[in-house]
Order: sequence, then structure tokens, then C-alpha cells
Amino acid sequence: METLLIIGIIIAAIAVIILLAFIGKFFSLWLQALFSKANVSIFQLIGMRLRKVPPQVIVEARILSCKAGLPVDTNLLEAHYLSRGNVLRVIQALIAANKANIKLDFKEAAAIDLAGRNVLEAVQMSVNPKVITTPKVSAVALDGIQLHAITRITVRASIQKLVGGAGEETVIARVGEGIVSSIGSAISHKEVLENPNMISKKVLASGLDAGTAFEILSIDIADVDVGQNIGAILETDRAEADKKIAQAKAEERRAMAYAAEQEMKAKVMEMKAKLVEAEAQIPMAMATALRDGKLGVMDYYNLKNIEADTQMRKEIGAGGEAAK
Repeated sequence: METLLIIGIIIAAIAVIILLAFIGKFFSLWLQALFSKANVSIFQLIGMRLRKVPPQVIVEARILSCKAGLPVDTNLLEAHYLSRGNVLRVIQALIAANKANIKLDFKEAAAIDLAGRNVLEAVQMSVNPKVITTPKVSAVALDGIQLHAITRITVRASIQKLVGGAGEETVIARVGEGIVSSIGSAISHKEVLENPNMISKKVLASGLDAGTAFEILSIDIADVDVGQNIGAILETDRAEADKKIAQAKAEERRAMAYAAEQEMKAKVMEMKAKLVEAEAQIPMAMATALRDGKLGVMDYYNLKNIEADTQMRKEIGAGGEAAK
């Protein structure tokens, strides 16, 4: 009996030691919360451990919120942590918003954080606007001169539009589109160089921040450079293309003329062949006429004289042209 009693006492002592060691892990956190008036019980800390929630993070966030006068229930903090949210950043954002007189509650801050946005940075940007420098934007004025513009956009985060609102890329793209439209509508590139402010005014009046998570405060043209004479390049390319088209058409007409010439030469040769054939039939016809008595001998000699005289005239005419 004494042996069993000793064993029981030892087991009880070990159990007490284990319990005290287990409780000791949370004692410092409980004591820290107690003196900070954050009201986190030992059982809540044990429950956090069982739910695989780091008690240190929750207690720090709870103390921070209570000290700032914005107490947040531990259940809400645990729920946000289990949702893969950043608990401390949300509390810091709430405190920063409260100090800056920006309306923001824990539900909105948690939603912004879970949406993948840095809620603390958003609050800081609401207080201290951010300057976004756009890449170089190229556009062509109506006179054909290309201009390169670099713009600086001053934006302020809109807390109410952070969830579902478009980001910086959309703002940069819209401003670039506005710059291209403004420069493209200018009659001369000199107008833009003389008054770059006309671009910023026109772009700013277009309401480019609609549907975004930002409010555009100002758009400033940082630099404007003159590029190429796009109009002249296009005219040169068009003239070159027209020249090639004209050359192609001329070559087509030349080929058609050459083909027509060859066709006419063939017809001339054909007609000469027919003439030779007809001339070859003349002696036969004359012989037949003489034989039949339809042509006299004197008529024949007169015809030959006429042919000789005609041939002589041709030779004299050919000699005169050669002398000239």
C-alpha cells in the first residue's frame, strides 16, 4: 500500500509539474495582457494554442488596440489570422487611420487586407499622397511631329475603393492614353512645347481615376522631347510606294506595246506573203489572157513599160532620201 501511495504521489507531482509548465508558457502573456488591461484569459490562450493560432501575435495585437483606445475582440483577431490575414498590420492601420481622422473600422481593414492590399500603406498614402512617374509616352501632333512626354501623377489612396478598385497600372495606362489623345489633337507640336500644362489640364479633367483605388490630385508634365518627323516619313514612304506602282504600270504598258508591235510585224509579214503570192499569180493570169486572146501583145508591152517606169521612180525616190 505504501508503495502504491508513493507511486500515486509521484504521478500526481509529475502531472502538476507538467500542468504548471504548460500554464507557465501562457502565464507571461496572460500577465502582460492583465497589466495592459487587454483582458485575455488563460483559457483563451490555451484555446488559441489548440487552434494553432500563435498567442503572442494575438496578445500583442489586442494590447496594441486597447492602448490606442480601439479595442478589438480576440475572436475577431483569431478569425482574421485563420483567414491568412496580417493581424498586426490591420491593427496598425486602424490606429494610423484613427490618428489621421480617416473613417476605417476593423471589418473594412480586414477586407482590404484579405483582398491582397497593404492596408497600412493605403492609410499612409491617404495621409501622404504618392507620386507615380509614368514611362515615356510617345504621340504625334497634327503637323506630323512626334513628341515624347514623361508625366508625374500625384495620387491619394481611397480607402472605400481599395476593395475591387483598379491599381496603379490602370492609372498609368489611362494617363498615357490621355496624353496621346491630347498631343494628337494639338494642331502643332509647338503648342505643346509652349504650354505643356494644356496636356495635364485636359487629362486631369477626363476623370481617369473612376473605378480605381486612387484619387488623382495632380498630373504634371515632367519632360517633353521632340522626336521624329513622322509626317515626313509617312509622305516619303507613300511617295516611294506610288513610284513603285507607277513603275510597275509603266512596265506593264511597255510589255503590252512590245507585244502589239510584234503582233503588227507578224501581220505585215503575213500581208507581204499574200502580196508575193498575188504577184506570182499575175504572170500566169497574163499568160492565160494572151492565150485566150483577151490581152494583146501591145497591151502586154505597155504594162511592162509602166512597171519599169514605176520601178525607176521608186529607185530615184529612194536615192533622193538617201542623199538627204
